Amino acid sequence: MRPDSISTPYLSLVIPAYNEEERIVETLISINAYLKTQPWSYEIIIVLNNCTDSTRTLVESFINDDPAIIVIDLGMLKGQGNTKGIAVTKGMLAAKGDVRIFTDADLATPITEIEKLINKSKDGYDVVIGSRQVTGSIVDKSQVWYRVFLGRAGNFLIQALLLPGIKDTQCGCKLFLADAAKEIFKYTSISGWGFDIETLVIARSKGLNIIEIGIHWHDVDGSKVRAGAYFSTLKELLVLFWKYKVKKIA
Repeated sequence: MRPDSISTPYLSLVIPAYNEEERIVETLISINAYLKTQPWSYEIIIVLNNCTDSTRTLVESFINDDPAIIVIDLGMLKGQGNTKGIAVTKGMLAAKGDVRIFTDADLATPITEIEKLINKSKDGYDVVIGSRQVTGSIVDKSQVWYRVFLGRAGNFLIQALLLPGIKDTQCGCKLFLADAAKEIFKYTSISGWGFDIETLVIARSKGLNIIEIGIHWHDVDGSKVRAGAYFSTLKELLVLFWKYKVKKIA
């Protein structure tokens, strides 16, 4: 339930969570400590998907009826494979904030970086995406070489097929103004890692103003992204190419 005091927060922070028992409490502590120093009213939406560990119990123990933290449990989404896209979509559509940001539970992008995205949105941008590949980005700890190679090869294909000019579609920190979020996420169809690509394709098709800005990022041990995810994303990329470029579904 959402109390009146945060019925219309300025910021909605959406965090998809899949088996995050090892770090979810530390993540929430960091986020809460930061947001409480900021002038924005806010809500934190934790979206649990396919969790088989104690993530939900830990989140519920942490929040202690904190009205700023909302838990959405999608349960077990059988047959869906990776469901991060579904989790982010559910969180974004449930959000009430004027500004809506999703970020990963591992905080590979430190929570303090959202201030950059918020400030940039004030320049008239509907969508602001964090990037590890543009001027101003800082990567403290890079991924292993084969992930870097696969990521760059994947982005080459993403730009060639769907999103020319966007150098990093997959960084897990993106901002959407409320109206943009409503327009984009009601149309998303990809459940896996390719959902990032689809959100930006939809945003462009609707003429929304998108900008990519450099952020601080570091690789985090225990990532849920396995090597096979790159090939799953490639499959989803081809599905999106067929849908938006061949069939031209807008």
